[in-house]
Amino acid sequence: MKLEDIGFYTLSDERAENASETSRLMRAEILISGNCNFSCPYCRHIGGPDANLEDIISIIDRLSNDNLFAIRLSGGEPTIHPDLLTMVKYAFDKGIEKIALSTNGSADIGLYNQLIVAGVNDMSISLDSCCSADANVMSGGGIGDMWEEFIANIRAIAEQIYVTAGVVLNEDNKDKVNDIINFAHELGVSDIRVIPAAQDSSTLQNIKIDKTLLAIYPILNYRYNNILHNKPVRGLSEHDPHKCPLVLDDVAIMGDKHYPCIIYMRESGDYIGKIGDNMREDRKVWFEVTDTHIDPICSKQCLDVCQQYNSKYLQYHKNH
Repeated sequence: MKLEDIGFYTLSDERAENASETSRLMRAEILISGNCNFSCPYCRHIGGPDANLEDIISIIDRLSNDNLFAIRLSGGEPTIHPDLLTMVKYAFDKGIEKIALSTNGSADIGLYNQLIVAGVNDMSISLDSCCSADANVMSGGGIGDMWEEFIANIRAIAEQIYVTAGVVLNEDNKDKVNDIINFAHELGVSDIRVIPAAQDSSTLQNIKIDKTLLAIYPILNYRYNNILHNKPVRGLSEHDPHKCPLVLDDVAIMGDKHYPCIIYMRESGDYIGKIGDNMREDRKVWFEVTDTHIDPICSKQCLDVCQQYNSKYLQYHKNH
């Protein structure tokens, strides 16, 4: 299948064919705050202070030198950072085409509207339940009495920009997966991304999803097809690539350090290096020397979509 068919906007066959440590930097995810107003039981909470605005501006400048295509600001909960709007405006002014935000959807709709006007054109919003009682459990009490406001936020944002509903499944909610998917559909989201909690990568193995909505949502369809064919969403099987070329033009950043990916960061893996002139070369070295099947984080947590991209890259670059 073509990578474009999966539904993730940065993934394409053309990217896989041309990616290198000197090609266009396709994506960067920056953790701008370790703080969050929710306490989701499955979250790999990093903690830590808000990033300094001047540091983020400097990082965006450096990434822009590599003609960065897409940036994602995440946390924690990025909407609690007092300088988030300034960061978005700066990224837009630097010509970054895709400006994404990962959020729990709890901020005031006025802020979300300001962020959209400033340049955000993609949001991933956590939606782990379809009723207020379950939402309060899945958010660790964070939703509280704001359920109706939260739902109204998703509807309003989805009317304006591309929105994915991020559905994390664990033992508490996996039996309600179809109810959650149908609820997300009713809210008008652009796609639905189901994923098992990191603590139990096998959570999705036995779920059954109503097929009527699969044709509408490419990411949901891709992931469910993998589940039907016993392809784990998280973790490597023996036939998956031993290398991760995704790191060549994709970067995860926290503080002054860059990591192989955002999952690697959240699982407390070692950083590759410091942000600087040698960042892309350092990532190339990591790609060349790391066997992902031996690495304890990659082997257990690597996502199916990353493996798909890595396989496609290696088809184009058979010498690796």
